[in-house]
Amino acid sequence: MAKNETAEKTVRVRLVKGLRGVQSRHRLSVKALGLNKTNDVRELKDSPQVRGLINTVYYLVRVEE
Repeated sequence: MAKNETAEKTVRVRLVKGLRGVQSRHRLSVKALGLNKTNDVRELKDSPQVRGLINTVYYLVRVEE
């Protein structure tokens, strides 16, 4: 049962702002999340690493759980 619970834990991330004028570190974080253009959506495994990237660029993305 624990196997299914961990498999279902995902988070949807949408890029809502453009990357113009953003720090280069934040651009790399957005790229690491797999987002390229505005309104791109990715479904990622919910892990501390992904949450850290999201927290870094919180003002550029929207989390849809």
